[in-house]
Parts: sequence; structure tokens; C-alpha cells
Amino acid sequence: MEEKHINMNHRLVINDRERVSITGVSDVISFDTDIVMVETEMGTLTIKGAELHVNRLNLEKEELELDGQIESLEYNDGARYGSKGSFMSKLFG
Repeated sequence: MEEKHINMNHRLVINDRERVSITGVSDVISFDTDIVMVETEMGTLTIKGAELHVNRLNLEKEELELDGQIESLEYNDGARYGSKGSFMSKLFG
């Protein structure tokens, strides 16, 4: 059986709240001028701001660069958040 090595390399660099460079990006979920959502090796990353613009995207190298007015960044790792099932099904089990 062949062993598969998973490279867990994720880096996030913010310059002056105007430019973001991210490595470890596996997919772009959605983007517009106010919100960019990407899947990273460390969970789903949501970047909120204004006039956001994707400058460079290379999924083969797992890199993304964007600029604009950065207001917030939030991770959702899927294990603690967003697990299968609705809120009501989790509540009533």
C-alpha cells in the first residue's frame, strides 16, 4: 500500500491591511469585492473587506495574493464548526 504524504504548509502575510499573501490554498470557494472565501490546509478562510481584488491565484503552487481594504480574517476549521447536520439536529440529536 502506497503512503500518501500530506504537506501541511500554510502561511498568511498581511501588509499594511492592504495586501494579503496566502500559501496552502487548495480552492477558492467564492469571491467578490467584499468577501473572499478560500479553502486552506488549515480550514476555510474568510477575508472581509472593501474593494478586494485577486491579483494572483496559482492552485498548483497553492498560492493566492489579493489587495484591497482588509477588515477581518476568520478561520472555520470544519471540525469544530460546520460539522454535518443542522443546528436543530445537533440540539435534539
